[in-house]
Amino acid sequence: MTISREVGRYIPYLRRFSRALTGSREGGDAYALATLETLVADQNNASGKRRLRSGDDPKIALYKLLLDIWAAAPINAQFDAGVSPDIESGARRKLDAISLRPRIAFLLNALEGFGVDEVARTLGVSPREAGVLIETANKEISNQIATDVLIIEDEPLIALDLREVVEELGHRVVSIARTHTEAVATIKEVKPGLILADIQLADGSSGLEAVNEILGEFSTPVIFITAYPERFLLGEAPEPAFLIAKPFAVDALKAVISQALFFDKKSRPAGRG
Repeated sequence: MTISREVGRYIPYLRRFSRALTGSREGGDAYALATLETLVADQNNASGKRRLRSGDDPKIALYKLLLDIWAAAPINAQFDAGVSPDIESGARRKLDAISLRPRIAFLLNALEGFGVDEVARTLGVSPREAGVLIETANKEISNQIATDVLIIEDEPLIALDLREVVEELGHRVVSIARTHTEAVATIKEVKPGLILADIQLADGSSGLEAVNEILGEFSTPVIFITAYPERFLLGEAPEPAFLIAKPFAVDALKAVISQALFFDKKSRPAGRG
């Protein structure tokens, strides 16, 4: 397979990452172009020392090369300082406040969908170190945007686990609602900055319907944490931006909470469950 075919499908994502990393459209595209030019020249190197060898993961090789080029000249004074369209201005300010290495790990994980092992390979660190970088980014984000959280969950032990995760990230749980009625009543008193919601509640009511009703009053990010993820696959309405299946992994939940608040993705009413 030719280089163009191996790496071609990753180029749009590489440009997105590069723009997010540099903070500008022009700067990001210039680094992406330099990456591709370097890769092509590298393949023609008579010495045989190549960045992308047979059997290598082309995605990892591309991102590693871009980061090497960016690290050699990370200041983009020659480029327009306009905000990258791939990250809106509020998120850009949050991103710029994160320490450099955690910021890169966060972008690879949250924006590009890299798993921890892929982040580790891209950054040349161990999976444990990659996990620490991502966790550091999550904490730094939470410190910037600590918010009030409503938990809609009828199982007491799970609700306590969720509270512990939320509070470890520096957020405040304003209420734990066990039913549709309790959830809707809560938002008459407070307007949470984040909602964690189960679908099936204690009295047979629907957390999904409770969220739909709440979102009729105001807009806020919602993470659904449910043992019934298939209820979102009916094709009747837009799927939620954030969905975690039970039993959930604590680290995964922390990452999704940070992503939801960082990108500030507002949920829309979903289909009935």
